[in-house]
This record gives sequence, structure tokens and C-alpha cells, in this order.
Amino acid sequence: MTRIRSPDGLGWPSTAPSPAPTSTETQNSWAKGSKPWQLPPRKVYMLRNANVVDPLNGVLLMDRDIILRDGLIMAVCETSEHGGVAVLDGEDVTVVDLEHKFVCPGLIDCHVHLSSVPGIGTGNLASAMPRDVAESLLRQPFLCKEVLKRGFTTLRDTGGATLALKEAIADEVFPGPRLFIANQALSQTGGHGDSRGSHDHSSISCCGQSRPGLSVVCDGVSDCIRAAREQLRTGADFIKIMASGGVASPTDRLTNTQFTASEIRAICEVAGSYGTYVTAHAYTPAAIRHAVENGVRGIEHGNLIDRDTAKYMAEKKVWFTPTLVTYEAMADRDRYPGFLPPENANKNRAILEAGLRSVELARDAGVRICLGSDLLGSLWAEQSREFAIRRRILSSLDVVRSATVNAAEMLGQGNNLGQVKAGYLADLLVLGTNPLEDVSSLATPDTSILAVVKDGRVWHSQWSRLPIDTA
Repeated sequence: MTRIRSPDGLGWPSTAPSPAPTSTETQNSWAKGSKPWQLPPRKVYMLRNANVVDPLNGVLLMDRDIILRDGLIMAVCETSEHGGVAVLDGEDVTVVDLEHKFVCPGLIDCHVHLSSVPGIGTGNLASAMPRDVAESLLRQPFLCKEVLKRGFTTLRDTGGATLALKEAIADEVFPGPRLFIANQALSQTGGHGDSRGSHDHSSISCCGQSRPGLSVVCDGVSDCIRAAREQLRTGADFIKIMASGGVASPTDRLTNTQFTASEIRAICEVAGSYGTYVTAHAYTPAAIRHAVENGVRGIEHGNLIDRDTAKYMAEKKVWFTPTLVTYEAMADRDRYPGFLPPENANKNRAILEAGLRSVELARDAGVRICLGSDLLGSLWAEQSREFAIRRRILSSLDVVRSATVNAAEMLGQGNNLGQVKAGYLADLLVLGTNPLEDVSSLATPDTSILAVVKDGRVWHSQWSRLPIDTA
């Protein structure tokens, strides 16, 4: 017989929490070489009377029961069918009546830099790029937890996050989103990833080792091959290159086209041999075409694209990840005074004005669009505002798709993430409002997100009926 539990005691008998392990049990777990931080087994959940957001088909599935077990969505069925109870016969099930609240797939941010943490220095651009690896690493668990609370259950880090961080989160040492990482992005000398100023004549490397940071510098075909292989050797899921100038870099112009054709082709060949892809930081039509012509499958930012370039991207089935919120945040002198030096602020102004137009052109051309934020340091607080900015020109459905099904497909996870569907990973949000009606509600997660479930565990909750189960 199925044992049914309710976390709030309404309608079903409640149970006392499991007792904490004794000191002897803890000592034994250490002695046996197990993981002393290991969480208890996942609960089996039946979430009843849910309105499920289906971003693939753009509809709301009313009155559904969702069954979660072993980190997966076991079933999504109509409440009237009661089919879920039968398949759970004999199991201890926690039933939660969602009262027709909305269940959305976990959100995916496809352009972040987790190593650029808040709380260091004066909060300007320079302090957002910590030089001490430990200084950044010791603050990343806090940042990961905050990102998860905003509903982002998956991140694609495009430069800076390490395999060690990815493994620690997967091992549930501390809360955080699942990660897909590039390790360090690849930049040419004097490119967007070269952090040295014009009067800095120091070497970019020491004793053959690259400097810590978001990027590594490589020049020439052989060096680019070595650098790409090194990222993949150390756990990269994909390769990121800098194919044009950027806002945050000190010595290049936005109009610069970076890396030669042979260098880009070599990097893409290495990525292809590992079964993965290359994405490129690029703003201008020339830089975008240069990258795509030589094998790049994704474009980051792309603020200066024109209509013909958008059509070209659509024809080549190139993924597009705009990052609009970062330019608005960097330009906000009231909230973030002095974040950008004057030379960077001038470049940011040009990019900010073109950003919305680039997304509009891409949408009209049929380009596949993903959601990204690209925030640094203290600007991370603005991450969710990307939803409200995109809503100015895109439909709510298009924005939801960019953060769910589109993003999952771009990551090669279209059969695992981005939908609330049987067989998919149990990453989902419980919401008080329907994001298909107004996706800008996700810009204020403190009021819109009731609970965050990742891997079948409740990591964050503001709703007593579905409490956190990872304490």
C-alpha cells in the first residue's frame, strides 16, 4: 500500500522529521570513506492539481499530477486519471496540492561568469575580475545558491568556472545550478580576453602556465590547438572564443575582428573531434560572418548585427545568445556608479542602444535565440531583469522558450532539460503566476517563485506546503 504524506498536515497525516545522525554515525561515515555532506535519499513527490507550462507547444496543461522520483519526472498525468498512485504502490509518497499554481521548467542562463563574484574591492569592473583564484572560489558557493534561488537550475559558464566547481555542485556539497563550462575562453593577444593595458609589457603567462581569469591568450594555429585541447582536457563542455572587440577589454575596439580564419578553423576542428562545438563572442556583422564561415556554431552578444547577417545566421542554424541586461546594468550610474572606466563606458553606450534591435532582427529572421545575462561582480543582482528587458520586444512565449527548450537544445540536452515531461530531469519551478501571460514576472523572483526543485530536491522555498528538503 502506498503511504501518503503531506508536508503541511492538511488532509493527510504528518510525520516527524528524521532524527539527525549521531556523532558516532558521522564518525563511521568518515571512517568508511563516504561523503560526510551526503544528503538523505530523495523523497518521492506527487505534485497535484498543477498547471504545467509547456514551452515547446506554447500551451498551459491544466490540472496535472506530476510525480518525481530519483531525480527524474516519472509521470505527468491528468489529475482525474489518478494513474500516478498505482505506479507508486508500496512507496512512501509526499503529496502536495499545488492548488492550480503554475509549474515551469527550471530556467537556463546560457551566458554567465561565475568566477566574477560580488563583494570584492570597490565594486567596479577591475574588482569584478579577481586575480586571486582562492578569493573568487571562496565566494562562488554563495553566488551559486543565490542563482538557484532565482530559478536558474542550469547555467552555461562561458569563461571562468572550473571543473572542481561543477563537480562540487553535482556532488551536492553546496546548493547550485548544474553547470556546462568552457573553462577559460580563448583570446588572441590584444583581444577581448587580454586583460593587460596598453602600458603593461608583462608576459601573458608565467612558466608556461596561463594566468587565472576568464580567458587564456593563444596565437597561431599550433598554440590555438594546444589551448583548445587544454580546455577540453580539463573538463570543458564546449569552447568559447573571442572573435571581436568587447566592452570590458582595455585595448581593443568593438569593430576589431579577432583570430585568423585558420586559427578559428583549427579550434573548431579540435572541438569537433571531441564531439562538441565552439561559440564566439562577436558584435559586428563582419566578426559574426568571420566566425560562422570558419565553423563556429554559436554567437554571444551580437548587438550590431544587420538584417542580412541575421538571415545568414538563420540559414546556418547558428545559436544566438544576446545578453541585454549587462549593458543596462553597467550604464546604471545611480545603482552602480563608477563601475565602468570612461573608455569602457563609451563602448557600452554604443552596444546598449543596439541591443534590442539585434534581438528583433534575429527573431524576424528565424534565428534560434537563447537567454543570457553576462553579469560581472556586483551586477549579478540584475540577472532576472533580462526577462523584463526581452519582454519589450518579444512575446512572453518566445522569452520562456529562450530560457528553457531553446537553451536545452543548444546545450545538447533537449531530451533531458527544458520541459516538464516524463523522463526528463526533475528541474522545475512552482510559480504563483503564469509566465506565458507575462514573463516579466520572472524578473522579480522574490515574489513570483514559490519553490525551486532541482534533481528532485527542493532547494529553495517560500511556500510552507513545499518546504526545503535539503537541510
